[in-house]
Amino acid sequence: MGSEHYFSAQPATPEERRTITVELAGSERRVETAGGIFSPDGLDKGTAVLLAGVPAPSPSGHLLDLGCGWGPIALTLGLASPDATVHAVDVNERSIALTRDNAAALGLTNVVAGRPETIAADVAFDTIWSNPPIRIGKQALHELLLTWLPRLAPGGTAWLVVQKNLGADSLLTWLNRELPDDLTTVRESTAKSFRVLKVQRAG
Repeated sequence: MGSEHYFSAQPATPEERRTITVELAGSERRVETAGGIFSPDGLDKGTAVLLAGVPAPSPSGHLLDLGCGWGPIALTLGLASPDATVHAVDVNERSIALTRDNAAALGLTNVVAGRPETIAADVAFDTIWSNPPIRIGKQALHELLLTWLPRLAPGGTAWLVVQKNLGADSLLTWLNRELPDDLTTVRESTAKSFRVLKVQRAG
């Protein structure tokens, strides 16, 4: 991607879509990607660690993919929980369009992709899965997490994958200090230089 940031609302590069084959929810799937978004060439290592290491999402209710890219997390959530509503959010308009089109191509009518402000303020999430955009900077990342993690429903769980050398351990400490008292964050696992963090709301 060169110097272009995947967290730009409107990527400067022309949209040239291409089809790739990836494994999602235990089967190979054909999806579309394009330049100007996060990990356009396939499933990035962090997301692969997350998808391989988390338990099944809530089978119903509202689920969230925070920072959807071309949609691997949202698509997996949609395939795993067909009776749930999956919200896929991103600030990158190209990512939103790709996730929306990939969901439609897979017949996933339960995946809704859009900008963060399109989700009603009273929606609470039973499951959140995210490979959060660490490179947007610490302040912006903290604002992002403090906006969405407190929207977990009672008993809800968020799973975050963060690279160790990008501050996973300090983020864990910060989350436990800054989140509301009924939210607890633990390091659930470590794999391939990534930490998987679990944020649980008391039920």
